[in-house]
Amino acid sequence: MVNLISQLINLFASVLLIVAFAMLSQRRILSLIHLFTLQGATLVVATVLIAYSTGQTHLYVSAAMTLLLKVILIPLLLHRLINRLNVRWDIETLFNIPTLMLIGIGVVILSFYLASPISNLSATIVRSTLGIALAIVLLSFMMMITRAKAVPQVIGFLSMENGLFFAATAGVYGMPMIVELGIALDVLVGILILGVFMFQIRERFDSLDVNHLEKLKEN
Repeated sequence: MVNLISQLINLFASVLLIVAFAMLSQRRILSLIHLFTLQGATLVVATVLIAYSTGQTHLYVSAAMTLLLKVILIPLLLHRLINRLNVRWDIETLFNIPTLMLIGIGVVILSFYLASPISNLSATIVRSTLGIALAIVLLSFMMMITRAKAVPQVIGFLSMENGLFFAATAGVYGMPMIVELGIALDVLVGILILGVFMFQIRERFDSLDVNHLEKLKEN
């Protein structure tokens, strides 16, 4: 039974990685939000499986917080935000999609190489997924720096936080509850602040391209 659960956790970890790749290659805002929601739902299932297999009951609370925040609340806020901003355009990237995919493959290989020594020291049943968690973080960071628009950069930041949460869960069975509550509150407040920030950019420049901020710097 434990072996089956471990295989299921590895399966959902692989799904998280595939979704991160899909987000990196996605050019539509709505599709990007849907992929982020799928990533959050997959993270919830993986966390519940880890909690069940290890008896770490606080992980059930973490899974519930992730469900409320990453699967329900934040996607709703993002949908309302893009509806009010009236953005349905394709996402501009610094590189073409095939180049991003090739770089992403290299990032994944590097992540597994870097995580291998840590995985060998970890005593958790999901230590093999640490490489996947690190790859998700780096792919999400890569998505942030290769996008010119504010909305996909915000989603990349949220996806990177998902990777960090999964890394903590896989490495040490989660963080202390007070830390998780603080991070959840910070993420929620950050989304609200970034929403106001996006409205200010749109009102000032009639665009969400963050490159326009250079004009403010020059002024």
